[in-house]
Amino acid sequence: MEPTDMTAVELVSAFSSGELSPVEVTRAVLDRIAAHDREINSFCLVDEEKALDQARRSEERWRTGYSKGLLDGVPISIKDIFLTDGWPTLRGSQAIDENQDWNVDSPVAARLREDGMVLLGKTTTPEIAWKAVTDSALYGVTTNPADTTKTAGGSSGGSAAAVAAGFGPCSVGTDGGGSIRIPASFCGVVGFKPTHGRIPIFPASPFGPLAHAGPITRTVEDAALLTDILALPDPRDPTALAPPLTTFRGGLNREVVGMDVAYSKTLGYVDVDPEVGEIVDRAVRVLDEAGLRVTAADPGFTDPLEAFENLWAAGAATMLKTFPEGTRDKVDPGLGRVWSHGEQLGAVDYLEARAVAAAVGITMGSFHQKYNVLITPTMPIPAFEAGHDVPPGSSLTSWPQWTPFTYPFNLTQQPAISIPVGTTSAGLPVGLQIVGPRHSDDLLLAVARFAEYALS
Repeated sequence: MEPTDMTAVELVSAFSSGELSPVEVTRAVLDRIAAHDREINSFCLVDEEKALDQARRSEERWRTGYSKGLLDGVPISIKDIFLTDGWPTLRGSQAIDENQDWNVDSPVAARLREDGMVLLGKTTTPEIAWKAVTDSALYGVTTNPADTTKTAGGSSGGSAAAVAAGFGPCSVGTDGGGSIRIPASFCGVVGFKPTHGRIPIFPASPFGPLAHAGPITRTVEDAALLTDILALPDPRDPTALAPPLTTFRGGLNREVVGMDVAYSKTLGYVDVDPEVGEIVDRAVRVLDEAGLRVTAADPGFTDPLEAFENLWAAGAATMLKTFPEGTRDKVDPGLGRVWSHGEQLGAVDYLEARAVAAAVGITMGSFHQKYNVLITPTMPIPAFEAGHDVPPGSSLTSWPQWTPFTYPFNLTQQPAISIPVGTTSAGLPVGLQIVGPRHSDDLLLAVARFAEYALS
């Protein structure tokens, strides 16, 4: 097997046995990026010199029998939303001045360094991660490795495309309305959004209670292991949860056979592409036959689209107010419209939207008294043509309108994961979403691991 095709767990095993070295693997990944990323555009920054230096230091640690962390020497990328010491964090925006000190690590970057992982560079994002596709005037359009005429999704599209293309086995993204799970589904990889606060964030996201950080990987086991690294505490996030008492990887083999699982194909209000629906239906039947007790059931809430869009617009406007004068003329036109909408909202509008989020959360809390987890399609459609904010030819006007399965679970702050379950006749990946109660990240990962194996 080529090093670029190996999972993080497989690479650590190869480092331990001496079969491979971190330098060999890092060099292979960098060569693959150089050869293929021009068409995909998953990276906005690759730092070959620093990556190889980190790999050499990791190689020496493995040679002396001492590994620094769980994934010491494994190449990883990081979304250009996270502050990263020594690299600019431009967030896909022409309005951010590159000529300033970049000497702070976000909690995510700090935990990766402490573990000894090899940071390859930063992945592309739309401007301030505002939408569910990945393109910007600064970085250009990011495409899908499965079909480079299609979008990778977003806003963590660069990270998902990088993992799918073999540019490192894992990456870290953000998710304020589906931004990890959407591109994971479109690109055919695993994307995990843990419970809000499980992975500390600094600086605080302007999207506030909607904002999560999480891993994008090729396997559920890699996602669990990366979560073990990222979930360590950081004093700069006052909303962060207490450190977990057990490891997420250690809980992957817990018994899940016989658990009560709800399957909602439409959440009661979503139109699903027939081929996507058929692929997810087939996967759910396999899971039922494998031992999960699957029942067709809708959670019982109505579409909270308006509340989500108001919270999203308020967050975007709050952040953009801090940008330099003249920014409005430079930003993505779609983001400009969201900015204007956010400026028109008042405190009452915001609190009413938060009340809707609370009501959906209460409904889901009651739902999970009966069902351990909820399964849905991750996306109602496969990836569409790159360079568009909404599917061309549709009557849709905003990205949340075509991501109805993801944003409700940012409102509720629940953990949710997307795993690949097949491809359309055109070869486009389809994802299945599993949602768990708040704070059930370990259970959710165990169910996802069970599903991954049952469907393989």
